[in-house]
Amino acid sequence: MRASAISIVMAVAWTAGAPGQARAETINVYDNHGGSVAAYDARWSQLAARGVNVRIVGPCQSACTVLLAHIPNSRICVTPQASFGFHLAHRPDATAMLWAGYSAGIRAWINARGGLTADFKWMRAPDIYRFFRKC
Repeated sequence: MRASAISIVMAVAWTAGAPGQARAETINVYDNHGGSVAAYDARWSQLAARGVNVRIVGPCQSACTVLLAHIPNSRICVTPQASFGFHLAHRPDATAMLWAGYSAGIRAWINARGGLTADFKWMRAPDIYRFFRKC
């Protein structure tokens, strides 16, 4: 009987604290055409340190894809309109930074489509669901 009472009290105390717990911020990414890889790298590094979740709801192309280096896949979800656009950056060091941040699976997906070139390689549904969960 005593063990049951303790379990019930602990369950009530745990559930009573649940509504007050902080929830992670969610960042929506849509119609993002990229820019400076260094600037995006700094931004996503800061957001990752805050523990944000990311919802891809539209195109994330070029430097925007650096988020994949910082945000764990477990914190990324994609909608049916989500897409990633991969291509060579204007500078080799920026391309190297992007490439290093992509998972082995995403690098293999890019390589299977001719590798990084000046032209975009667009990852959309259904391929995107192999790497990221649906929102």
